[in-house]
Amino acid sequence: MHLPHQRGPLHDLPDTPEAYDAVLADVAEQALARLTPDGGLEHPDAVDDIGDTSLGVTSLLALAWQRSGDPRLPDAVRRSLAFHLRERVHRDDNPGYPNLRTRHSGTPYARYVLAAGEHPIGDWPSTVWALLQLVDLLDTTEGLVDDEQRAELVELGRGYWTWLTRTTFFNPQEAGNQAIGCVVGGLMLAAHLPPAEGESVRARAMALYREEIRAHRLADRGALLPPEHGGPYDNNYGPISLSFLAQAHRVSGEDVFAEDGDAVARYLDARLTTGGFDHGGPRYSEQHSGFESVLGLRYFGTRVGADLGRYRGDTRWARHAVRADGGIDGHFAWMLVWQIQDTSRWHRTPATAPTRHQLRDGAVSVAFDDRMTPALVEAGGTYYLPAATHRQHGFGPVLDGFLFSRPMGRVRVRDLRADGLTGKLVTKPVVGRDHVLRHVRSLYVTDGTLLWTTVAVERLPGSPYLLAGMPYAADDGDRVRRVAEGAVASAGPLRLTHPAAGGPDHFDARAPQTQEQAAFALAADPRGYGNPDEGWRHLVSSTALEADPVPEGPADLHVFAVRYGSADPLTVSVTAGQDGLTVRTDAFTAVVGPVAGDACGEPELTLRR
Repeated sequence: MHLPHQRGPLHDLPDTPEAYDAVLADVAEQALARLTPDGGLEHPDAVDDIGDTSLGVTSLLALAWQRSGDPRLPDAVRRSLAFHLRERVHRDDNPGYPNLRTRHSGTPYARYVLAAGEHPIGDWPSTVWALLQLVDLLDTTEGLVDDEQRAELVELGRGYWTWLTRTTFFNPQEAGNQAIGCVVGGLMLAAHLPPAEGESVRARAMALYREEIRAHRLADRGALLPPEHGGPYDNNYGPISLSFLAQAHRVSGEDVFAEDGDAVARYLDARLTTGGFDHGGPRYSEQHSGFESVLGLRYFGTRVGADLGRYRGDTRWARHAVRADGGIDGHFAWMLVWQIQDTSRWHRTPATAPTRHQLRDGAVSVAFDDRMTPALVEAGGTYYLPAATHRQHGFGPVLDGFLFSRPMGRVRVRDLRADGLTGKLVTKPVVGRDHVLRHVRSLYVTDGTLLWTTVAVERLPGSPYLLAGMPYAADDGDRVRRVAEGAVASAGPLRLTHPAAGGPDHFDARAPQTQEQAAFALAADPRGYGNPDEGWRHLVSSTALEADPVPEGPADLHVFAVRYGSADPLTVSVTAGQDGLTVRTDAFTAVVGPVAGDACGEPELTLRR
């Protein structure tokens, strides 16, 4: 089974002018064949996300005409624009819409679903999207439409902006991508208004960004991020927000968009595996955007010097939104326009500076969460998620159902590169059920092909084991497929266990269900509205790798050693001395300094072949 949305890296999509012209030529042929007598360009199967879609296709036709001069396109642009102005602009309040600040204002907006009162909650983002399609048309239709139609378009832009920022509450869904998109729409609209009015709109857009978006950023893994549906980052919408920040910087030149985009880009680079897989989010967990992410990943990847294009997108949406039959849908058309207009190129080499929340070298990567516990491990082409036991999730020593991974104090990190090896030492104070403070020292070493993990903790009573992750997915060429096992070895006995119980709160990796499906089943609200991250936290148990301690370790410690990427026998010796712990494998020797650390309490580590 393949994960439906985890497909090819986005930087593999051709992005030459010739490639984009071919995309626009295909769009033009589809649109000309579809154009209805009344000028509509909506996909015949479209029901939701419809209020902006015909206008979106119109904007692509205008760009195609601007680049190609195709004489068939001007009439189609004028007719389809007239259709939107006549048929898709609503001024009467949508029955049931809960976010109005002023009733019966007569201000124009775009509907998510055309039927009155059927699904009004989506009208705010639909109006943002319509505003963005509109400003793209204003940018590309000079000399293409007559003065009367153009003036009507400008007036509609004023109305959309007013409805979004005055008639309704701003950002009612607490969705960063929608809110930043609205700001972008205002910034672009301002350029088409008389100077005084344009400056007023621009000032309002900047104030909304600073006061309603930036001031409410959420922290995760050392970064401040625009909130997305109540959480700090979402795999589908986070890169879309990054694209909005790129466009905001492109059209305004304001440093704040560059600074915040750089922060999001570095955060994404740290959480993204070498192979481009990632999961997690408050709206979607594994559903990835496609072309909507290209602008932000390319623009900010170049700025921060990171290969963000390795992000695996949904390449069924490689160029533009499509329906089930593959036919074009105008939703998100503005993002295709912007990525065609942008001249930045993909940065294709990894960032080299050590990052606190990431270990990466070659084909191996570990992304760490806020607690410096692995959130995702990649080695040998296999991706490992944190396993669950007794409602506790993570990587770490387990005794009598208690996982020693939640820190009780400062987590300290030491990064080191030496002799072609990359290492990270994480020292974490933890407290068990007996209220005794212990120190878990986790050493991660990679040569770019294999990953060694050694975990040491003060000796525990009884028979502890190391919870070493759950094999979940693997690269399969241009797709990611589900797996239930991986190439792993341990210096002590190693077990791959599966939940004994069934039901939604026990995840068996051998079942066809995806992590996202399981997370939504445990979420408080329906799919698309529930928080899959929150749902997944309710998981009681999962498939898990369990490793027993290294035989003949130091008398006062329990030490565990696991290697990912190869199932060949693993021999590890661990000895304690005045300088700390010496860990010897057939590939390297590492010396982990005493728990107390150096003069400043920071971890000490040496590493050699």
